[in-house]
Amino acid sequence: MQKEELVTYWIESSDRDFSTMNHLFEKTDYHWALFMGHLVIEKLLKAYFVKRIDTQPPLTHNLLRLAEKSNLGLTEQQKDSLVTVTTFNIRARYDDYKLAFYKTCTKEFTTHWLTEIKGFRAWIKNQL
Repeated sequence: MQKEELVTYWIESSDRDFSTMNHLFEKTDYHWALFMGHLVIEKLLKAYFVKRIDTQPPLTHNLLRLAEKSNLGLTEQQKDSLVTVTTFNIRARYDDYKLAFYKTCTKEFTTHWLTEIKGFRAWIKNQL
């Protein structure tokens, strides 16, 4: 694929995950909604990396590392948010973290973090 095709691929994949994230939230599957939120941001960061740096994004799920390798200028708050959202990937996937994370993911907690994810999504899409 050409560079623009790869960028489009990552954006469209992120958009599908965004829809899934919203459906999971509506069905009160809060921990999985946050997991999908992580993927939404990860894929947009990979689109940004492909557009600005190289066609092969780093093989990592660490959102802050992806942003830094992309030379994406972030505020300290954005950096802190990316660190937290990265944990949603780990906590939702691994059994030893799942129960504690499930209990943490109240409607209020999830609403707060989905608002953060949606804001970052809009911001990075604007950068693309």
